[in-house]
Parts: sequence; structure tokens; C-alpha cells
Amino acid sequence: MSSTDQTFPKAEIIQINEVQLEVFHAGAGRPIVLCHGWPEHAFSWRHQIEPLVAAGYHVIVPNQRGYGASSQPDEVVAYDIVNLTGDLAGLLDHFGYDDALFVGHDWGAIVVWNMAMMHPNRVAGVVNLSVPFMERGPSEWVGFWEKMLGGDFYIVHFNRQPGVADAAFLENCNQFLRNMYRTNQWQHPAPELAPGMPLIAMCTAPDLPGELLMSEAELNVFADAFRQNGFTGGINWYRNFSRNWEILKDYAQKITQPTLMIYGSHDSVPKSANLAEFVQDLEVCEFDCGHWIQQERPQETNAAILDWVSRRYPS
Repeated sequence: MSSTDQTFPKAEIIQINEVQLEVFHAGAGRPIVLCHGWPEHAFSWRHQIEPLVAAGYHVIVPNQRGYGASSQPDEVVAYDIVNLTGDLAGLLDHFGYDDALFVGHDWGAIVVWNMAMMHPNRVAGVVNLSVPFMERGPSEWVGFWEKMLGGDFYIVHFNRQPGVADAAFLENCNQFLRNMYRTNQWQHPAPELAPGMPLIAMCTAPDLPGELLMSEAELNVFADAFRQNGFTGGINWYRNFSRNWEILKDYAQKITQPTLMIYGSHDSVPKSANLAEFVQDLEVCEFDCGHWIQQERPQETNAAILDWVSRRYPS
């Protein structure tokens, strides 16, 4: 880990199931597990760790499999939802906890939603950012998105053209991340990108409208991790959408744990119009920001989470 943030915990390598996870943790008290998204890193929670520790919690932040210094299995199926949620259950076992509050952003939110369904006794509560609960529905996800959004939709592209995006992101790592991690871009005209998958076009485009939402030193923490191990591990999570759709047929589409859902008003991920149909005990809040909620609005995110946990998951 870079010396960018001296308060960020030191890494610990922990054997979980058949993989090793790079885990950062601090504090003492009831556990809170922070689950990052794509293309991210445990460092995306750098603004949340210290306030949660100060409030009396043991904060556990893994680089999930495929990220950072955690294991990078070769097999695509090693990144299915059984393995991703199993890693989180194994993390609780390692620290000796029966359950924990799980907080997820982006893909981390998807994992946390499924953790709550597949391992309900290990989840005391849910706080998810950006990505609402995804109903399984009658149609397999990747085929549905291909029909509705076409082959250049990034999830379809990842599945139908394996390796192409992985290589482009790695070859242009810094510029890709510079164009991903932007805020206030909605205040500017939409940029013109080269034809094809927009995310690949972002690899070689000049800096896009908006502002980089972190310092150059912070950006390098993300870039260094991806330059070392590549993007394929994280992208393989997407390559299990069809497999996960099959797996989830055996689970009731209900979240029974107390839940806080946090949206960004300008997030490209659509909000759910019927989230309360699937989440029984739900509170919702929304901030004037884009997709990278806890990094764009750290103070507001921390205040919302601390208020909610004080009532629903006291230390």
C-alpha cells in the first residue's frame, strides 16, 4: 500500500477457503465489512475506516479475490457468487464472528445482496451504495442485456469477447482509471468517444469532462495494483452473471435484514423503482453525486452510515 494515507491500515494476508485475501482491518467492537466494487480496491473505503473505528467498530476491508494482492485464480468459475460470498463467510470465521454488518459499493453491493440471501445468519445488516437489489427474473441476465443493449454494452462485451477489454485496460491503465474516476461530469456536455465499447474508448481518450475525484497519489494506489495483477480477475466477476443466475434460482428473492440503500443522483446505475418489494426493512438516502459515492461525498456518506448504525447496529 502506498504511503498516501498514513491512517490506512497495513495489509494482512489471510488464508480463506482455497485463496489468500489481502485484508486491511482496524479497531475493535462489532464487525463491519466494507466490500469494494470494480475497477476498485479496498483503498476506495479510505474515507470511511477511521470514522467507523472511532465510533467503536472493528472495520474489515478485504481486497476480494481478483484484486490487489489477493489470489487471482485462473478459472472463470472461481469468481462465481458462491465463491465470492464464501470468501466473506470465511473472513468472519477467521476473525471469530458469527455475523457482521456488510457494506458494499458497485459489485461489492451485488455480493452483499447475495450474501444476505445465501448466508442470512452471517449478515446482521446491509448498507449498499449505488447498485440496488437485482431481481433474478425469468431471463438470463447477459442474454437479456445483449438483446436490449447490444454487443457493445460492457457486460455483454466482457462475456462475448474475453480478453479484449482486459488487455486494453491494462495497456492504458492510468488513462483508463483517470477517465473512470471522475465527478461532476454531468455538468458538462457529453464527450464524443470512438465507436465500439465506450469503456475501451476511454482508455485512449484525453481527460474526460469533470474532475478527477482523487489526488494523483491516490490514483496511483489503484493503478499500481492493477498494473501488478491486471484486470482479468475483476472482470471475471462479470463473466459469472449467467452462472450466478442459475445458482440463485434456489434462493428466495428477499432481503430480511435491516438495510440502508444510498444512491447518487447522477449515477449511471439506475435506481430501483420497487426496491421495497424485495427488501423488507429499508431506508433510502440520496446524495448529489455520481457513481463513486463514498469517494465523491465522503462526509455525507459517513454521516448517513453512522446515523444508521447508531440506530440499527449499535457498537
